[in-house]
Amino acid sequence: MLLVDPATQLSAAEVVAKHITPETLKAVRDGLDYLARTQSNDGAWRESSGGQAYPVAISSLAATALLAGGNTPTRGRYAPQVKGAVEFLVNCRTPSGLITGAGQEMGRPMHGHGFALMFLASVYGMETKESRRQQIKETVEAAVMLTAQGQSGAGGWTYIPGSGDEGSVTVTQVQGLRAAHNSGFNVPRGTIEEAVRYIERCSLPQGGIVYSLGSGGGPRLPISAAAVATLYNAGEYDAPVAENCLDYVWQQFKNNDNWSKGGGHDYYCHLYAAQAFYMAGDEYWDEYFPSTRDQLLKQQDKQDGSWNGDGIGKTYGTAIALIILQLPYKYLPVYQR
Repeated sequence: MLLVDPATQLSAAEVVAKHITPETLKAVRDGLDYLARTQSNDGAWRESSGGQAYPVAISSLAATALLAGGNTPTRGRYAPQVKGAVEFLVNCRTPSGLITGAGQEMGRPMHGHGFALMFLASVYGMETKESRRQQIKETVEAAVMLTAQGQSGAGGWTYIPGSGDEGSVTVTQVQGLRAAHNSGFNVPRGTIEEAVRYIERCSLPQGGIVYSLGSGGGPRLPISAAAVATLYNAGEYDAPVAENCLDYVWQQFKNNDNWSKGGGHDYYCHLYAAQAFYMAGDEYWDEYFPSTRDQLLKQQDKQDGSWNGDGIGKTYGTAIALIILQLPYKYLPVYQR
C-alpha cells in the first residue's frame, strides 16, 4: 500500500527518492496540476499546436507522465485524468489496430501509436474495472499485431506502417512492445530481434547512430540516446552496440554541460538520455540527474507550472520534464532495468 504523509500528501516514494529535493517535489506537483487543468473533456490534450496536430502522441505522453507519479485510473490525485486518457486512447483504436486520431496525426500516425501502446500496456494491470480492462486488452493486442506487421524488411519502422524505417519511430515501437511484454501480452520474439539488428546496422564505429539505415551522414545525438534506451528495453544491456552507443552519448553530454544538446530537439534528447543513464546505473545517473533537475526547475513557468518543449508546446514539454523528474519514483517498469 502506498504510504502518504498526511501533512504534505507526498507519497513515501517521493520523500525518499534519491536526488529529489523539496523544490523538485513542488515543481512536479505544479506540472502535474498543469496537465490536469488542461486536459479536454474527452480525455485528450489539445491546448497547444502539438496537441492539435498530434493528439494521440501528445495525450499519451501526458498520461504517461501521470502514471510516472504513481497515479492509476482508480487511485491517486490524478486518477480522473488517467481514466480520461484511457478512454480517449481506447476510442482511437481503428479496425487495423492502429491507434490514431481522426486526422491521422498529420499523416504520421506511428509515433502516436507507439506512445499510446506503451501507455495502455502500462496502465492495463492498474485497471480494476473489468469492462474497461477488456477494452484495453483488445486495444493492446491489436496494436501489438499492427506494430509487428508494420515492421520494415530492415527491422525498423517509420511514420506509416510498413513504409520504411527511421530511428525515432523505431524507438517508440520497441518501447511499446516492451511495455506490452511486461504486462503479459504476447509479443512476437522475432520482431524485437529484428529491431535490435536494425539498430546495430545503423551504428557507426564511433558509437553513435545515424538517422536511418542508408541515410548516411554522422551520428545523431538524440537518436543515439534513444537507441541506448531501446536496446536496454530489449534486454541488450551488455551488447557491444549498446556499450559503444552509451559511451558516445555519455561523452557528448560530458563535453557539453549546457541544456541544449539536441539541435532543436533538446527535450526529446533528454527524455531518452535520462532513461539511458538511469538504466545504466548510479555512475551515470548521479552525475547526470542533479544538473538536469536544476536546469528543468529553472525552465519551468512559475505562473502555470508548465514547460514549453522544443517549440512543440507546453503539454509536450511538461510531459517530458515530468517523466525525467519522476524516474527515481520507479513506478513504470518500462523505464526500469
